[in-house]
Amino acid sequence: MSGRAVLITGSSRGIGAAAAAAFAAAGDRVAVHYGVSEAPARRTLASLAGEGHTLVQADLADPDATRRMVDEVVSAFGRIDVLVNNAGSYEKHDVFETSYDEWQRAWADTLSVNLVGAANVVWCAVRHMGAGGRIVNVASRGAFRGEPQHPAYGASKAALVSFGQSLARALGPRQISVTTVAPDWTETDMAAADQVMRHALGDAIVDEYCAMLEHVYRRFQEWVTDWEIAEYREVL
Repeated sequence: MSGRAVLITGSSRGIGAAAAAAFAAAGDRVAVHYGVSEAPARRTLASLAGEGHTLVQADLADPDATRRMVDEVVSAFGRIDVLVNNAGSYEKHDVFETSYDEWQRAWADTLSVNLVGAANVVWCAVRHMGAGGRIVNVASRGAFRGEPQHPAYGASKAALVSFGQSLARALGPRQISVTTVAPDWTETDMAAADQVMRHALGDAIVDEYCAMLEHVYRRFQEWVTDWEIAEYREVL
């Protein structure tokens, strides 16, 4: 089906922007969300195929701003059919290289966006999502292998996987399916500085992961929920 209303958090660039392009090319209307990167978000919006797309802003660490953002999407589209929780914070905080205050701040900032922010978007969005709705949470392989220099990031993504499992059970009776995808290291602006993981794992192409998201949305979610997909080639 085309013409669905899609909200993608953190879609100013990287995987989120590529996913926005894929959904728009399929005929969907896309809400491009950004936190602080307005210029890239506007470029992403302008590049989308089709019509009826919209731009929304919110600091997902702010519950009130998050609720306002979702309300703006609903005002523009009338509903939300697909939610992609893609926004994320990735801040280096090695346990031996940070002060205690820096450690506290890194954990608070990361969890407020990657986990609590995603949870708040879901709470707001499902109230405007009917049967057949789709939620895709973008986690990370770091949820499973560990993130030695970014432990809060790894922990937040592992918690997002668990959150997706709980959501799948809660929303399944309402015919809303939930899937979690866990990309490996992908060459995006957010991950560009992490040369340790890049050399260990190699580069992944961002378009592969947006193709995976659309594949999950178009095919797998018609009949399955509560999946964690860790490798693109595993589902193809």
